[in-house]
Amino acid sequence: MNIKTTSSHKRQEPEIGVLYIVGTPIGNLSDISLRALNILRDVSLIACEDTRQTKKLMSKYNFTNNFISFNEHNSRNKIPRIINDLHSGNSVALVSDAGMPSICDPGEELINHVKTNGINIICIPGPCAAITAIASSGFPSSKFTFEGFLPKKKSEREKILREISQNDKTTILFESPHRLKKLLKELKDFCGGGREIQISRELTKMYEENIRNNINEIIDHFEGEEVLGEITIVIRGITKLKKNSEFDNFKLKKELHDLIAAGVSLTAASKYLAKKNNLTKNLIYNMYQS
Repeated sequence: MNIKTTSSHKRQEPEIGVLYIVGTPIGNLSDISLRALNILRDVSLIACEDTRQTKKLMSKYNFTNNFISFNEHNSRNKIPRIINDLHSGNSVALVSDAGMPSICDPGEELINHVKTNGINIICIPGPCAAITAIASSGFPSSKFTFEGFLPKKKSEREKILREISQNDKTTILFESPHRLKKLLKELKDFCGGGREIQISRELTKMYEENIRNNINEIIDHFEGEEVLGEITIVIRGITKLKKNSEFDNFKLKKELHDLIAAGVSLTAASKYLAKKNNLTKNLIYNMYQS
């Protein structure tokens, strides 16, 4: 008996006038998908956040294509050209320097313009540092908050840090290596040194490191050490108070207001009650305004 077989892995040709959002490796170049490679080989143009990274992929997998740089410095000027290419029937692939385009990069603006112009978009999924880090952390991952890079403006930054301190969901942050130590001290101030976190460094690369401990221990780990590589931080959420502890919560809030009415500053009262009840200062602090 002759059995006829057919391949289910036919090479996909890019569609006409489509923007492809292509996920690329966050470190290890072997993490690129076959589908992503086929699209990158065959589209009319690749818009790259970092052309050097795209050239590495092309070199490893032995293909060439037309490409332009598309980054935070030139995105506003490049968007009209890409829109025109798509309207002309050309297919365009958007890639970031690592991971999924539009996640903390200028691809978000391009995608919005393409959608507004009624042009079709197809996403070719790939690696993402945030998902990789939370998956390896062991922290609750059914629901989580992704904040990316914290804003530099003090008031905006502190607002998010306060939200993190009260969030019962796992939080994911990105940070550059030279700013990590500053962020760890801020997390200690807002969340308390006992809050459990994971620092994921150089994900998928040869020197990948995932350090899970409380904030105090993590600070000690990096003391006097030069931090290298891209950093993803995963922060365990606070444990919700049980339903039957609502009275205790009310009592704690009343005690805070009584202390302030007696002339104790909000900061001092929060610090005192936090230590007394084994809670974070910011959790108490925010009760006064809730």
